[in-house]
Amino acid sequence: MRSWCLCQICTCGRHHCPHGTTRIYENSGTSCPTTEYLEKYPTYGNVPPPQSLKPKQEFRACRGKMEGITTFKSDYRPYEIVKQPRQVPEEYKPKQGEIDLGTTYKRDFNSYKAQPVAIVRPLERQQAKQGKLDTVPTYKDDYRAWDIQKTDLYKPEQTYHPPAVKFGNSTTFQDDYVPREIQPRQSFKPSPVIKRSTVPFNGDTSHRLDYVPYQLEFKFSRPKEVYKPTAQPFEDLTTHRYDFQGLVGESAKLCRPPYTRVTQNAHFEGSTEFRESFQPWEIPPPAVKKTPEYVPPPGTMQLNSTSHLDYVPYQTKRVVPIRPVSQKRNNNFPFQGKSTTKEDFPAWESCRQGLIKKQQQIPNPSGKFDGWTTFRSHYVPHELNPTQSCKPVHAPVKSSAPFDDTTMYCLEYTPKKREICPASFPSPPGYIFENTNSRGHRFFRKITPTVEAS
Repeated sequence: MRSWCLCQICTCGRHHCPHGTTRIYENSGTSCPTTEYLEKYPTYGNVPPPQSLKPKQEFRACRGKMEGITTFKSDYRPYEIVKQPRQVPEEYKPKQGEIDLGTTYKRDFNSYKAQPVAIVRPLERQQAKQGKLDTVPTYKDDYRAWDIQKTDLYKPEQTYHPPAVKFGNSTTFQDDYVPREIQPRQSFKPSPVIKRSTVPFNGDTSHRLDYVPYQLEFKFSRPKEVYKPTAQPFEDLTTHRYDFQGLVGESAKLCRPPYTRVTQNAHFEGSTEFRESFQPWEIPPPAVKKTPEYVPPPGTMQLNSTSHLDYVPYQTKRVVPIRPVSQKRNNNFPFQGKSTTKEDFPAWESCRQGLIKKQQQIPNPSGKFDGWTTFRSHYVPHELNPTQSCKPVHAPVKSSAPFDDTTMYCLEYTPKKREICPASFPSPPGYIFENTNSRGHRFFRKITPTVEAS
């Protein structure tokens, strides 16, 4: 008997089996892993649920002492480090015999006796004066010459004597190189000299040879017609206005069946996963700390301070001022407020200088301002004639006949009965649940009616 999947039983295209990426139902031992919640609320993409930040009640921190052993300390095994042996360099032993310090340069090169180069600069001309100069400078007087013996040179004596015969040895380059005569290469570049032809220039082209001139005919020009307006009235009726009579009728009725939405107004009283996981907890009110009532200390308060106890008052007299007593003179003469500055610098009578204004070259107008501009003076008003509207009068044509509201949709539409998808039921009618594979597909077996044997 063939098994049908829930995806094949569905007729509306909305019911599908949960296609998992991994085999989560394999070897689980459950007969029906899907629930009503998974069927009604499918998953949307790979969206993980939000992680709960609520602390678990059963978790309690360990109160014991923490061990300082980590996974690195437990897994790591120290190895004994052996120092690598150091290579001892061999002792230097000089070779026996003498070193040959001769080179090819010393062997092949023969030195020649050279004379010093003569000085080219002119001799100095000293102007000799008559008379003998018998003076001793301070340098000679202060610094006397000492008797210093000449030191012997430590330079070895040169035993090499240049040969008297001319150097006639040849080098390897002179022996191998054979001079040859250099021959210039032949140039293949054409000469830039222009060669002029003696044959006369032939200026005939294919266009000149094949072209046959024809005589142009006179172009006919049609005279321009003068526009003459028609005497007939303008027909402003369009095809829409001509065909549409403006009949009064009722509005079209909808032929589609009414949409009945299946809703449940009753309150859901069942238990959910959220209600079972998060139950209300009784939160005790916060404890209020009572402030102790102020009780004054017994006995009287001592207001004596260290200053009051240690301070001893002394009887002292007031200090007499040292400044001399001012001797006032009572004079009845008037005060003379003159000074040398007032007598030498008397006040002068000065007037404030007025503003220096530039004389106005353009005289101010004396008459009354007219207020006319060039636009108002030159503007000539004309009578405005409104343009005649060619728009037809919007007068609907009324008719007493009823409006025909039949359409092709109303004539051809046949209402059909809404079929209920069998996959929407927990157990599709006419099918028996068989099993669920590792991918999450639910398979059903079709019920075959039994035929009674007569």
